[in-house]
Amino acid sequence: MTHRRRRAGWAATGAAALLLTACGVGDGLMTAGRPGARYAETTPTPALSAAPPAQAPPSLTRARIDGAVAALDGVIRDAMTRTGVPGLSVAVVHNDRTLYLKGYGVRRVGDPRPVGPDTVFQLASVSKPLASTVVAGVVGAKTVTWDDPVAEHDPAFALKDPWVSGHVTLADLFAHRSGLPDHAGDLLEDLGYGRPYILRHLRHEPLTPFRASYAYTNFGLTAAAEAVAKARGVTWEELSAQMLYRPLGMKSTSSLFSAYAKAPDRAVLHVKADGRWEARYTRDPQAQSPAGGASSTARDMVAWMRLQLADGSFGGRTVIDPVALSQTHLPRIVSISPRAPFGEAGFYGLGWNVNYDALGRLRLNHSGGFDEGAATTVTLLPNEGLGIVVLTNGEPVGVPETVAEAFFDIAQHGRQTVDWLPLVGKVFAAMEQEGRSKIDYSRPPSDGRRAHPADAYTGTYDNPYYGPMRVTSTQGGGLVMRLGPKDMAFPLRHYDGDTFSYVTRGENAVGLSGVRFTVREEERASAVTVEHLNENSLGTFIRPR
Repeated sequence: MTHRRRRAGWAATGAAALLLTACGVGDGLMTAGRPGARYAETTPTPALSAAPPAQAPPSLTRARIDGAVAALDGVIRDAMTRTGVPGLSVAVVHNDRTLYLKGYGVRRVGDPRPVGPDTVFQLASVSKPLASTVVAGVVGAKTVTWDDPVAEHDPAFALKDPWVSGHVTLADLFAHRSGLPDHAGDLLEDLGYGRPYILRHLRHEPLTPFRASYAYTNFGLTAAAEAVAKARGVTWEELSAQMLYRPLGMKSTSSLFSAYAKAPDRAVLHVKADGRWEARYTRDPQAQSPAGGASSTARDMVAWMRLQLADGSFGGRTVIDPVALSQTHLPRIVSISPRAPFGEAGFYGLGWNVNYDALGRLRLNHSGGFDEGAATTVTLLPNEGLGIVVLTNGEPVGVPETVAEAFFDIAQHGRQTVDWLPLVGKVFAAMEQEGRSKIDYSRPPSDGRRAHPADAYTGTYDNPYYGPMRVTSTQGGGLVMRLGPKDMAFPLRHYDGDTFSYVTRGENAVGLSGVRFTVREEERASAVTVEHLNENSLGTFIRPR
């Protein structure tokens, strides 16, 4: 089983690359190095000169870029019309100037208040390149280095293997090469656990080869960011404001969910249900704030893109050390293996997808998405001094990526060479099906076995990762599974014999999933395995004897 949230970023460098990577969109478990090797050789952060490397001269003319900007209105309106996404805000920067800054649609379906350049959106995983910018600032201040072991600044940090625990660095976790499995810890967040509990329990996760496997982990990156904040003696949320948001005048940007929730001009989340967009969920990502919890506006993101494209300078002064910042733009690990002998590989840097287009230009990108109702993307071509950010208040269906890809396509070729929306949409539609059970629990077998009496299943079961589970019975004889610190209740529906189903909830929900009790001769369940929670073999709960 795999999670559906493969929103690491849009790694395409053109239509061909997009088709080759259609199954991954920047994520996946890729291995390299010697077969069977326990650890990769040490790969420290590459040494850089006192200034970022010189860039090749730009290849896009201002006229071509102006033409792409002029076409954006039509591209955006077409994408919104075809998908119905309620609201969208876009900004384009070029050579330290804002060329485009505009909002479209509404903040909430049924409410006429419009989206504007100052409407606050949840960024989801676009928070990651913001976070690596913050850490680059701390690296530039000589408080930490990218090669510092995380445990040096957070002695409580530990993974399953003691050797890895002592050697994994800030760069390893920001590049998703620690060996933690894909999206480790996310299901704990769905159950209501907070950041301290989740980070403390990463040590239960099985590890793949250290520095030789790529797996996208929100809480791995969060652990590194927390260690940096501890080194500075402040919270991550305050550190972000100190190092980045306040110096750039990003007055509407925060790493606190509470700031987003209080913003009077904010876009709420929307999902599509039965063909209609609805504001159904509230997504509080505070537990993974460095990885997915920032919120911002298109206007504020302009300042950050200008900083990135100006090697850490803003308004004529250095805000982030250029050497520390340029380290975030280097490829650290293969994130997408070539699908053909001469196919393109994808790379991940420090909080960025790092790739090179057909002209050899560096391309930095990251997308973000909440299945509960947000989709965002940012793409920079540093060689051209060009960047675009697209923020939406609808679940991921490919709109931000479509707008960004169409913009660069028109800038390069004078027109769209492909219809991006159906191409991108197919990728997101495929991701939507990931993680769903192979069993259709909505259709119990006609010759299914009867369940044991309810009291055979009721009681408390222990699990070192997910914590205790309580199974209780209702007055009508049904069963309810209760999990997490908030005692979340999941009614169970009988499927067959000692197997039941329940409706998953939260950001990683996958519809119906199975719950299988183990009942021995004593006619009393001794264990229960929850399918959705068992991806890394951590989902079995044991009844104490």
